[in-house]
Amino acid sequence: MIKVASYNMHKGIGLDRLRDPRRILDVLCELDADVIALQECDRRFGTKARVIPQHLLEEHSGWHAVPFGRNTASMGWHGNAILVRKTAEVIDHQTIHLPALEPRGAVSADLRVDGTAIRVVGMHLDLSGLWRRRQAHTIIAHVESGTHPMPAVLMGDLNEWTPNGGCLRDFCAHYPSAPTGPSFHARRPVGRLDRIMASRALRVVECGVHSSATARRASDHLPIWAVLEPV
Repeated sequence: MIKVASYNMHKGIGLDRLRDPRRILDVLCELDADVIALQECDRRFGTKARVIPQHLLEEHSGWHAVPFGRNTASMGWHGNAILVRKTAEVIDHQTIHLPALEPRGAVSADLRVDGTAIRVVGMHLDLSGLWRRRQAHTIIAHVESGTHPMPAVLMGDLNEWTPNGGCLRDFCAHYPSAPTGPSFHARRPVGRLDRIMASRALRVVECGVHSSATARRASDHLPIWAVLEPV
């Protein structure tokens, strides 16, 4: 079985308005997932440097970031990153250009975790419903165009408030959404903006929202998680 998680870390800025990379890392360690999709993992301006310093991730965690290589100062691309266990194999990785009015992108990685091959996509979609649907179509086409088909997990902040409409209708026709529960706002979660969606080759064993005391302070989103196994 593989545990996956998604977390909009809000550039490391917590509800106390302080940027604290170590606090974010504490939340990730509490999650203890095999694969983690991060959103807003880089600073917004300037060199768009990574929020969690490289040495901190290397010395105090069991993960490394998939090297998308677009900007050496960043952890990911357009704020999206994928963390994997240091024992996992990264078979392939790509960035996905998304149609958008503002800079948006998604990231994709083919991984082998404990002998199981999976394709993982991390995303942070647009605030506009029209653009979200276009982005969903682009991501689905990217996943299905792979030369070597494999079970897929799509994770991230979809910015979709409609429970069964909009881009969710498009995604869930191919990738059912795990019933993790509301994760936004961290102070009082009412919105299911964050989603984990898996192909039918994977079964959701259990899932939920991680709402520890640290997680409730570290970002305006709570992380979500799911344990998956091949069918």
